[in-house]
Amino acid sequence: MQTKFSKETYMYWYELMQLIRQFELKAEEMYKMAGKIRGFFHAYIGQEAIAAGCMTATIPEDPFITAYRDHGLGLAKGISPNAGMAELYGKATGCAKGKGGSMHFFSKEHHFFGGHGIVGAQIGTSAGLAFAEKYKGTNNVVLCFFGDGAARQGMLHETFNMAMLWKLPVVFICENNNYAMGTSIERTSNVVDIYKLADAYEMPADKVDGMVPELVHENVARAVKRAREGGGPTLLEMKTYRYKGHSISDPQKYRSKDEVDEYKNQDPLHKVLDTILTNNYATQEEIDAIDSKIATLVDESVKFAEESPWPDDSEVYKDIYIDANYPFDVD
Repeated sequence: MQTKFSKETYMYWYELMQLIRQFELKAEEMYKMAGKIRGFFHAYIGQEAIAAGCMTATIPEDPFITAYRDHGLGLAKGISPNAGMAELYGKATGCAKGKGGSMHFFSKEHHFFGGHGIVGAQIGTSAGLAFAEKYKGTNNVVLCFFGDGAARQGMLHETFNMAMLWKLPVVFICENNNYAMGTSIERTSNVVDIYKLADAYEMPADKVDGMVPELVHENVARAVKRAREGGGPTLLEMKTYRYKGHSISDPQKYRSKDEVDEYKNQDPLHKVLDTILTNNYATQEEIDAIDSKIATLVDESVKFAEESPWPDDSEVYKDIYIDANYPFDVD
């Protein structure tokens, strides 16, 4: 079977998607053990092809910013499983010093700017990041990820308008997994093709099968090239599906088991593995070795998180923005 992409690309995609998948499954296991992981937890399982395709279509310096379903993209950008698991545990060795938790992964070193808990907030912030890149004269392009629910926020429209007006280097990626928190897009909007929202701003846009890393790569690469050349933003609607609920506590009564099973038959991890084996890019033994290596990394991340210290009490006063010239009394 002839492929457009190299053996190295497929092997990278498989290993990255398997890392995301196994990290999420292990973290879910730890969450369900009382007291291990607290707060909200939103799994990326099923959406890994988007992270994989975006990584091969960009350079390491391109900033990524997303909402609270952020573990997968954070790992893709280079946050280690140790730092990620420690953050879920709230430990000082976490990628946000244990202060962010599941919804607020962050790494300036790896150009990963969150992890945002306010629905749609990252859309406006992404334009600010893109403006900064343009102002500084870099060649970097911002990738902004948001869900179909966030597409209903007013922030999106204000940001789209300014981003087009200023031709900012940003690619807006809607990871449309069909249900927002638990309500189908058909019940929330007359416009069910989210990419068409870009028409109001004459922004280039397209719909992409987000379960296929090849298509994700091709469309993101085209949008990133346009942005690097000064052509401004693009909206890409990635049609995808989360195999878990909105959060780990979601009973998922709004969708049927048959529907979930149908999408599991499109599992991007299995598709990439099939391509690898069909083209003899790796033997089953080599795949097993990769799986074993990742399992070890994930198990070690749990051990690392368990043994890491809690943040010192003094940390509550650190990493806080203060404007010394703020004119109002806040006592």
